[in-house]
Parts: sequence; C-alpha cells; structure tokens
Amino acid sequence: MAMHAAMTIMLLPLALLFVPAVIMSGASASSLRFHYIDPRNFTMAAATSPSSSSSSRRDGRPSLALLHRDAVSGSTYPSTRHAVLGLVARDGVRAEYLQRRLSPTTMTTEVGSEVVSGISEGSGEYFVRVGVGSPPTEQYLVVDSGSDVIWVQCRPCAECYQQADPLFDPAGSASFAIVPCGSGVCRTLPGGSSGCADSGACRYQVSYGDGSYTQGVLAMETLTFGDSTPVQGVAIGCGHRNRGLFVGAAGLLGLGWGPMSLVGQLGGAAGGAFSYCLASRGAGSLVFGRDDAMPVGAVWVPLLRNAQEPSFYYVGLTGLGVGGERLALQDGLFDLTEDGGGGVVMDTGTAVTRLPADAYAALRDAFADAVGGGLPRSPGVSLLDTCYDLSGYASVRVPTVALYFGRDGAALTLPARNLLVEMGGGVYCLAFAASASGLSILGNIQQQGIQITVDSATGYVGFGPTTC
Repeated sequence: MAMHAAMTIMLLPLALLFVPAVIMSGASASSLRFHYIDPRNFTMAAATSPSSSSSSRRDGRPSLALLHRDAVSGSTYPSTRHAVLGLVARDGVRAEYLQRRLSPTTMTTEVGSEVVSGISEGSGEYFVRVGVGSPPTEQYLVVDSGSDVIWVQCRPCAECYQQADPLFDPAGSASFAIVPCGSGVCRTLPGGSSGCADSGACRYQVSYGDGSYTQGVLAMETLTFGDSTPVQGVAIGCGHRNRGLFVGAAGLLGLGWGPMSLVGQLGGAAGGAFSYCLASRGAGSLVFGRDDAMPVGAVWVPLLRNAQEPSFYYVGLTGLGVGGERLALQDGLFDLTEDGGGGVVMDTGTAVTRLPADAYAALRDAFADAVGGGLPRSPGVSLLDTCYDLSGYASVRVPTVALYFGRDGAALTLPARNLLVEMGGGVYCLAFAASASGLSILGNIQQQGIQITVDSATGYVGFGPTTC
C-alpha cells in the first residue's frame, strides 16, 4: 500500500512534533503558509518525575518546574482517545465557568478562579511544588493565572478533600503568623470575602460557581521555591474547610493581576513580571521576575484589564489568519467592552482556544479549504468538530494559523503542534472551538512550547522567541 502523508502533531498527554513558533509582524506573517510534517522528526514527551520539580536559575530569579496534571496524579488512560475525552470533559466545564463569570450579567466579587475545583469546574492542568512554612513543607499547588489568592489546606481541618501530601500544620511552622482582621492586609481582600473570627483573626472565603469553596484564616507565611532564598511575609489562606476535587493538590498559587496574588505580593522583588513555558506532559517552567535582557525577536503586545474582573490577563487580539491569508472578520469581534463583556482572556486552565462563533466558523472553514479535499475527514469528537483520518500517511501539509495583535498587526504564527490534537488511531482534530458567548479564551494548547512573559508592571505580554 502506498504511504500517504502522516500527520504527527500530538498534544496533551501525547507525542509532540517540535516545530518552533514563528514570531513576525504584520505583512511578514503572510509569507509562511504551510508547515510540512515529517513523522520521523518528533519525540515522545515522557512524563517528568515530580521529584525534580523545583530549581533556581543561574541569574538568581526563582523558578519552578511547571508540571502537567498527569505527571502529578500519575493518571494513565486505556487509550489516547480516553485521555483526550477526559481533557475535553474538564475543558468544557472550565470554559463554561469562565464564560459565566466573565459575562457582564453574572459578574460577582468572588475571589479567585475555578481552576481549583476539579472535574466540576475544569481542574487545573498545571501544578508547582512549593515549600510552605519554616521549615518548609513541600506541597503541590495548582497554578492559576486568573486568581489573586494563595491558599493551602491546613490542620486542624473540619472539612478537607484528599491531597497527595500530608496536610500543612501551621503549629509546626515558626514563621506562621495570623493576620488580624483589622489590618490592611485583611482589608485588601475584595469586599464580601473577608471577616473577623471570634479570635480576632482575619477570615477569608473563596466561593466557586459549582458550590466548591475554601474557608479559613489569612496568615503571613514563608514560601520557598526550590533552592532559592525563602520569601518571607507572604499572605496565604490557611483553609480549614475546603470542598472540591483538586486532583491531589494542597491548594492554589494565584498569579493574577491583583495585590493578593504572588506576583502582586512579590512587588519589587519580581518587578511585577513572570514567565512560563507550558509542556504538554512532564515539566515546563515558571520563572518570577523580569529578565534584564529583554528577549530580542519576541512579539510584545499590550495587556488589557477588565475593570469588572481585574485579576485576569486579557490581550488585544485583532484578527486571525490561515495559510498566510488574514481572514475577513467583523470589526471589533474580539473587543473587550466597557461593561466587561467579550475580549480575549489568557487562561492556563483551559486547553482548547475558544473564539466567537463567527470567528471560529471562518477559521474552521478556511483551515478545511487550505487542507483541501485530499485528506479523509473523520467524525467530530465532542466540541472538536474538524477532524481528519490520517492513518497511513507519511507527511502532510498543514496550513498555518496566525494570531494578529494590536493596531500594528503584530502576529504570532503558531507551530503545527499547537493546532491539532491527536485522538488516536490516526485521527487528528483542530484544537479550536466556538465560544458560547462573546468571550474568547486563549487556551493552553495554543500556548504550549512558547516562552510567554507577563509583565503586569509595564502592561505587556511577550510571546517567544524562545521555545521549550
């Protein structure tokens, strides 16, 4: 039998073809129309052992290994298809929650993001290992770029879910100090999320849309990141009542754009900046602080802030391109409105990028047209409705997809591995989907393997040029 082209772009706990992201501006983006895929040029991404989960960079900036959930939980699946179906199930509820929360008609003053509430809200896809207290007790924490709260489950626990590590015991930490309810730190919590305990301690409560929650007292504590110098005086929630499915994590590390997140609390030590590189399986990296040598060749685009939900990082997406051609889309389709609707939010907890229905339809149709009729289609799988049966193929020409930002049209042309997800049996599906609202979500599949730098102090986010 003659060998056809084989699509070898594999995502989430699957094999990856390592093709670098292409960062270019405006008109130059149209020069790259297709990726040509050779199945002999990819390497299976093995899960990294959680034991090597922390490190300290030579430049002195603290860094952590960013672990995919499967590396932490040790999850195994009967097949690739089962793994992706699990991902899609988590992803759907996560996206639905964000669409509810970031809708002008349902916005509330709840603290944090539902990445921590497990299957019911789309559990966090990425974890870090952090030392809590003095001496440090190692704990797995879910990383959430849309939350301003840091918290861990604590003894004594009136209601706790199962976690991978022993519960943190504040009685064993020399640096644990309860925050008084009348202090400025306690007042920094958003209205309705703090109060006073009978003891005079500052109480916090983080409620989530599915009924999950964490309740406890606010404390100042020391956090240790790998071999770096411990960071003293970090405000964290010590949760004595916690409900939800958290995939073994002890709590949450909030990296949002607010004063109570880790980035906000580090202040001058981090310069309001952090960078990350997501791996589809195993370990990526999370680095705090600004690199004095700003990466040459990166695309820097303005961050946008939603006044109604200021913890989230939005970007000014202005257009899409397929096969080197910019799509004709309605003006303002990705705009963030004054009442907090619409816009494009970056989210590490959502896998599949969501686009407004009209934008997704245009992208899907243009991609299918560029692929052409020579490749056999396969039935869609859940929200993934554009699939191809490429079993037996040796190489495939894949059209590029470009994201255009800002007024100057700076463009990020995604590598092929960020476009499709393997379903098993030679079936590959386009890793984009229609949003149920005007909100767009830049998901982690499209972010994987690209060095992303978030600089909230200057209000910019950089893509590349480094790949990982």
